[in-house]
Amino acid sequence: MTTEHVPVPTASARLPKAPVTHEPEILTGSGAILRTLEHLGITDVFGLPGGAIIPFYDELMVSTAIRHILVRHEQGAGHAAEGYASSSNRVGVAIATSGPGATNLVTAIADAHMDSVPLLAITGQVFSTFMGTDAFQEVDIVGITMPITKHSFLVTRPEDVPATLAAAYQIATTGRPGPVLVDITKDAQQNSAPFIWPPKIDLPGYRPVTKAHGKQIQAAAQLLAEAKRPVLYVGGGVIRAQASEVLLALAELTGAPVVTTLMARGAFPDSHDQHLGMPGMHGTVPAVLALQESDLLISLGARFDDRVTGKASDFAPGAKVVHVDIDPAEISKIRFADVPIVGDAKDVIADLIVAYTEAIKTATPDLAEWWTRLNGLREQYPLGYDLPDDGLLSPQMVIERIGQMTGPEGVYAAGVGQHQMWAAQFIKYERPNSWLNSGGAGTMGYGVPAAMGAKVANPDRVVWAIDGDGCFQMTNQELATCTINNIPIKVAIINNSSLGMVRQWQSLFYDGRHSFTDLNTGHISGDEVTRMVPDFVKMADAYGALGIRVTRAEDIDAAIQLALDTNDRPVVIDFIVSRDAMVWPMVPQGVSNSAVQYAKEHAPEWEEE
Repeated sequence: MTTEHVPVPTASARLPKAPVTHEPEILTGSGAILRTLEHLGITDVFGLPGGAIIPFYDELMVSTAIRHILVRHEQGAGHAAEGYASSSNRVGVAIATSGPGATNLVTAIADAHMDSVPLLAITGQVFSTFMGTDAFQEVDIVGITMPITKHSFLVTRPEDVPATLAAAYQIATTGRPGPVLVDITKDAQQNSAPFIWPPKIDLPGYRPVTKAHGKQIQAAAQLLAEAKRPVLYVGGGVIRAQASEVLLALAELTGAPVVTTLMARGAFPDSHDQHLGMPGMHGTVPAVLALQESDLLISLGARFDDRVTGKASDFAPGAKVVHVDIDPAEISKIRFADVPIVGDAKDVIADLIVAYTEAIKTATPDLAEWWTRLNGLREQYPLGYDLPDDGLLSPQMVIERIGQMTGPEGVYAAGVGQHQMWAAQFIKYERPNSWLNSGGAGTMGYGVPAAMGAKVANPDRVVWAIDGDGCFQMTNQELATCTINNIPIKVAIINNSSLGMVRQWQSLFYDGRHSFTDLNTGHISGDEVTRMVPDFVKMADAYGALGIRVTRAEDIDAAIQLALDTNDRPVVIDFIVSRDAMVWPMVPQGVSNSAVQYAKEHAPEWEEE
């Protein structure tokens, strides 16, 4: 099959227009950076100054159009820019100096690359005449980030600033979104040149396909019309494409079950009767087995990640695959696509609705038997949890109550680990952009700065960081940023005094040898919490936040309500939960999804491959 390549408008044709003048304004390179960002519609940036980026910061301090949030660590700037972008469908911007400033952005850039987040990273570089001499704080950040960006640029002349930044913005936001880095030497920032806007942008070979080939759409529609056990397998690309409305229309037209991956939570309402939940390693049993037993997968903006497929060779063995993705490199990368469709998810789904409506004119699909099977699985394997027998809080209950008391209009950013999975499972998501997490990279420390960025982008929404005691200690310094800049996020620390997910694997697969996973952040001795290193309540107070500790189930709601009622500063709630709580269901790595286990008592049957 062939893919029709439809040219996209040139970047210059779509960029905002500056006032027409007869003579171009002469600006320093730093002035050109600022002016370009303003013309691109950037209103908020996150960063930390240093020697190689000082000229730009000198310009930025007098800007009335762009708000700069001074972070405490450049990684925080990167994750904040991610949270900003992922919660608002806008571009996130992170700024750092050369050397360690730039390398501190690398984790966030890699994270954005894995999760298709439109991120613009701007870094200062040493003088162009010093490059290659191992000058102070010189690092080849363009070379370092080349594998984890859509593109990396080096700017050594002030006249190249507008076109390069405009091109970076264009690349970050079109096709499959992702991070782009622009490294600008200090002399390029200090020297002057005419500011030309809109600039001429030349991106040879960059022609993202958005409109799919009609024959592939028709083939997919025909397979869907004939399928007896179809599943709409929805990935994060549906959220990036802002395709939730057309997805809902397609689902209701076809009557097919829907599963939403970790990155797609909120793309389809959890309350909808056709939604089976999240598939994968810690997915619901109905979602996992629906994929396994299906005869047709309509994959929409999903990439057949190993955490979804389990053992790839055993994944959905009887299913044909229609794979829709904006990135042609993803098609058939893991699983062969019987019908490959390269295109924007929103456009493709809209076209598929039309084609499917035509295809069913001669025969109406009957999915009654399929739904009988799926509803039986839902009844037999509801998502739930047992209360711990050690007297400590249930982490699932805590997270569930946060979601219930805050509601679907809130934004929830999670760190990585057990609390991430519980937040994906037990908070009900009804709208896109309400769930933020590090899916592909699995970056501990993502939660607090991502929540900070989301709150800047959505000041009228309640924003929670659902964090673990391990994750929180990696980026909690951004609480200072939140306090000083009036960014009143809520932080729920699911404190099991350990690296919980690693501990769970040690319990299941390493005979309970809990090697170096004890964090000593909240042991319980009688009615007292002891061995708190650090004491998160005192830490919150030191950062100017409201600190609360909860050790009893009857106090959970009051603490959450106090957090919801407090909007003049950040809030940190230290929930002391059981360290023995585990994430269920579970499919161990490298095992067929058909071996999904619903509860702890089945775990001894497994052998990790």
